[in-house]
Amino acid sequence: MVNRPLIAPSRDPVAGREVHYDLDHHGDADTGHADLNLAVNVRLPRPPSWLLDRLQGVLAGLASYPKQDDAIAAVAARHGRDASEVLLTNGAAEAFTLIARALAPRRAVCVHPSFTEPEAALRTAGHAVERVLLPPPFHLDPALVPPVADLVMVCNPTNPTGLLHPVSILEQLARPGRILVVDEAFADAVPGEPATLSARSGLPGLVVVRSLTKTWGLAGLRVGYLLGPADTIAALKRAQPLWPLNSLALEAIVACSDSAAVAWADEQARSMSGWRASLAAALNELPGVTTDVAGRAPFLLLRVPDAARTGSRLRELGIAVRRGDTFPGLGDNWLRIAVTAPKYHARIVDSFTRCTSHL
Repeated sequence: MVNRPLIAPSRDPVAGREVHYDLDHHGDADTGHADLNLAVNVRLPRPPSWLLDRLQGVLAGLASYPKQDDAIAAVAARHGRDASEVLLTNGAAEAFTLIARALAPRRAVCVHPSFTEPEAALRTAGHAVERVLLPPPFHLDPALVPPVADLVMVCNPTNPTGLLHPVSILEQLARPGRILVVDEAFADAVPGEPATLSARSGLPGLVVVRSLTKTWGLAGLRVGYLLGPADTIAALKRAQPLWPLNSLALEAIVACSDSAAVAWADEQARSMSGWRASLAAALNELPGVTTDVAGRAPFLLLRVPDAARTGSRLRELGIAVRRGDTFPGLGDNWLRIAVTAPKYHARIVDSFTRCTSHL
């Protein structure tokens, strides 16, 4: 083991120079005292009432140790997998830690820009990490990944770019002798989940990471799971402490895996998709602000002339945004904002107008 990494350098393909990225920086560090939080991508201010009722019903049984059987069965049924191919985790972050602790890759590769926790977990466990930095517009080219890489980590849809890589592209990364980890934390935020690999038990070496944090407003409960080959799941489980999920988290998994709940989530995703397109189009009308309207995730990656200054001004106006310069492959002209309800759009656009008009 090594100390938790804070800064890791990489040569930026756009800037043409070495850049040091803070891998431990996450959106919750950017919220400050803003009353409109666009720095964090949790889509609900609180879990839906029916889910809260389910969680409330578990409280009387907290004297008993948590049992995972029902939750594992619910996840397996949700994705058409065998129970041996499911591992429940204390959020997606624990999933990446288990992968880093249990596996011994000779050549680990992380595709960026992307969520930085997978790389941070690998470095903390003492693994060398090679980066594949995708230049704008950040489309994934499988040919950029070294053929000899035996552990590849990629996000889909990608945080922070919002891009959804097609299944046909991801399939090219899977091969015998390689573990392919696909982070699908935002998969259920895309209507119909068109690019999910969660049911693909036959794809060699595939491990899918899922999370209930974003869609269900459960960041404080820490709920996630892994899907993968039974032997890989067994190896990861051996690296996991006893009772990794509490009884509330297990009940949340059962509740959110129900077919009616899945349908509810898809309805939410369809609403969010329309909100995203509307907000992106409005922001693209502003001088100096550019965003990708083709993305599919519930957030937008924005390019602005001076992101640090713009972000600071937005916070003064009560709006928190996520800085982009901590993501490998991005620089100091990027911000990420969560998509929110249309009732906030006019305020967001007006604030960006005030903050960027003189840059």
